[in-house]
Amino acid sequence: MKKTSVSIAPALRRTRGEEIYNVFNIAFFIIFAFICVYPFYYLIINSISNNSASAAGSVNWFPTGIHWENYRQVFGLEGLGQAGFISLARTVIGTALTVIASAFLGFMFTQKKMWHRQFWYRFVVITMYFNAGLIPMFITMKNLGLTNNFWVYVLPAIVQPFNIILVKTFVESIPDSLQEAAEMDGAGTLTVFRKIVLPMCTPILATVAIFSAVGQWNSFQDTLIYMTDSKLYSLQYLLYTYINQANALAASVKASSGTALNVAALATQQTPTSIRMTVSVIVVLPILFVYPFFQRFFVKGMMLGAVKG
Repeated sequence: MKKTSVSIAPALRRTRGEEIYNVFNIAFFIIFAFICVYPFYYLIINSISNNSASAAGSVNWFPTGIHWENYRQVFGLEGLGQAGFISLARTVIGTALTVIASAFLGFMFTQKKMWHRQFWYRFVVITMYFNAGLIPMFITMKNLGLTNNFWVYVLPAIVQPFNIILVKTFVESIPDSLQEAAEMDGAGTLTVFRKIVLPMCTPILATVAIFSAVGQWNSFQDTLIYMTDSKLYSLQYLLYTYINQANALAASVKASSGTALNVAALATQQTPTSIRMTVSVIVVLPILFVYPFFQRFFVKGMMLGAVKG
């Protein structure tokens, strides 16, 4: 019985230059991924390590003296729960309304029967490049009664020109025959949008949702500008103030824990560094947990929403 050998087609064989390129390419992206991930890892290991070692800068690769006292004490800070609720509410409501508005406007700007659609499309897009400025914006919000109002977090961010452009380009890649067939069966514009276009826009809408959710969750400047009521402070603004006041907070926590400290207590005694690390982790982790659920839609949505197929 003759032995048969499997030969690789010449077109599939890699040259030595290609193999060297692949090695360097893989090594480059491993290093790049490490550079991206390490800052988050550094924050986490310092937030759970011996506080005195963390403050001395000796925790770089592995945690030492692991404990969770930092999180217990930071979560006990006044107003943190209310601020977390405000940030969660603005993220959920703001993201939902932004996605709906982006989907509907992006769809309508592809409809030739829309009255002066080119004018309205350009009118929306031009706001990407020009705005009135901070003071006129503040005056407008104040005259509308939105200062010290939860809805100032949501309403100004509903219409996002960049998101509308992404959705519009994506919708233009959908065959016109689908809409024409639905209209021949008696479907109106809203029916076509709801039953034909919207289900097919899942990838791009997931992309828009990521952009909007990250923007809403990380925003603190609007709180700084429009809010004086501490009950409406967002989590990011509150944690921003905690980071700036880390020295005072560390002293406050130390005073509240008593003056008699043993060796074990010294390891978990709050320092400015432990406050900053713990607060930063609290800000970053929620959005990191949400992102993987949308990741499978992200690349497809960006590619189809950026270039008309």
